[in-house]
Amino acid sequence: MERSKTYTDFWPRYLAEHRSPTTRGLHFFGTCLGLVLLAGAVATGTWWLLVVALVCGYAFAWLAHAFVERNRPATFTHPLWSFVSDFRMLFVWLGGGMAGELERRLPDAS
Repeated sequence: MERSKTYTDFWPRYLAEHRSPTTRGLHFFGTCLGLVLLAGAVATGTWWLLVVALVCGYAFAWLAHAFVERNRPATFTHPLWSFVSDFRMLFVWLGGGMAGELERRLPDAS
């Protein structure tokens, strides 16, 4: 992915790199697992779980890019925007708006 100058330009490109429902599902699973592990680390004081949470969050996403989308994760060009977009994509999906967001941002995705 080329570097985007603004987040407004980045978001549709991010979605384009996550066209497959399998890719998005793996992202959602990794993000949710990472959040559960983060909560576990805070609740129990088992701080090594923070590392496991980070690894899980990224591992599922990167596997999806390698084997499903066959593209390079946006993390390598825009780490912060990519991190924010993982959560944005998750919350859009949880709110039932993923199909509409894809249609709005990627008209050719239908």
